[in-house]
Amino acid sequence: MDTLTRITFDPAVMGGKPCIRGMRVTVGMIVGLVAAGRSSSEILEAYPYLEPDDIREALSYAAWRVEETEAPLAA
Repeated sequence: MDTLTRITFDPAVMGGKPCIRGMRVTVGMIVGLVAAGRSSSEILEAYPYLEPDDIREALSYAAWRVEETEAPLAA
């Protein structure tokens, strides 16, 4: 996975959820908007402080997370 420079984690911002560039915009919010049928241009119009790369990285991060596998630790 390439480095995702726009996805940040900070316990003081949105409880540590993955956010866009330290803002109070979560990856989940962007994925939810896309799932609801919103286009990138609609999202950018509604949230003018976002950039097209923010949306792409949020979707890339979400895709990576759902493909990630967790292995139990051996006791």
